[in-house]
Amino acid sequence: MVVSVASCDHLGFALAHRATERLVRAGGLPWTILRNGLYAELFGGLLMWAGNGVESAFGDGALAAVSRGDLAEVAAVVASDPAPHSGRVYDLVGTPITAGQVADELGVAHRAISLGEYRRRLLEETPGLLPFQPPMLASIATGIRHGLLDGTAPHLTDLLGRAARDPLATAAAAASATRPEASVQRRQRHAPSGAEPAGVSRS
Repeated sequence: MVVSVASCDHLGFALAHRATERLVRAGGLPWTILRNGLYAELFGGLLMWAGNGVESAFGDGALAAVSRGDLAEVAAVVASDPAPHSGRVYDLVGTPITAGQVADELGVAHRAISLGEYRRRLLEETPGLLPFQPPMLASIATGIRHGLLDGTAPHLTDLLGRAARDPLATAAAAASATRPEASVQRRQRHAPSGAEPAGVSRS
């Protein structure tokens, strides 16, 4: 069983996955390829908080997002009984959602920024990224914005034997967790007993 990436070769990291798929198919052993859609958790986490709203370079484009939990469950299903899945390629994608829908779920506004502005922020205002990450993230934004990642397929729910987890709720929860106020609250909960929150001192 090989875990690959959803059927969009425009992604900056898709080529390595497709090359792996070709090697596996030619290897002479039984194989199954799970092409994972992009995570709903990632989609929500990539929204950038600005004031009381969120920004993104996704525009009005949609992503057929899927929860990590559902993907893990499908992998377990296939690995537990691999024979029926031999020689199959599964596109594991969910219901398409947009950044605007996630913002509505959060009760805030969404503002689209250009792809050029997003690339600039990645390169100039996002410390700690590894060299491969800015082009990877830019390719995700480009694919979503231009409608290259909104394709659907029945494989996910067929293998789960149930409805998929709601990608909109999953993405909204991930976005909410990155809200600045939420980050402050988490730091305060994990501060040592008796410690003061940042910026607060006793007179």
